[in-house]
Amino acid sequence: MMDTRVAIIGIIVENLDSVNILNEQLHEFSPYIIGRMGLPYQKKNVSIISVAVDAPQDIINAMTGKVGSIKGITAKATYSKI
Repeated sequence: MMDTRVAIIGIIVENLDSVNILNEQLHEFSPYIIGRMGLPYQKKNVSIISVAVDAPQDIINAMTGKVGSIKGITAKATYSKI
């Protein structure tokens, strides 16, 4: 069994046309997702999404990289110390 880490992936969606691609990417990693919360911020015309994950570090990095490579989307991971 691989060691896993708990992390939060913060996602900013600036291009709402990319939401379907984002959801497809997140679905690929669904076995590792603990939960997610999305907040539309209409004042700036963006959506802010936080995704809690429990996964090996390489999976978290891959997920963050794939999501962050989508046009109009930025993603960063923050890891727990455990």
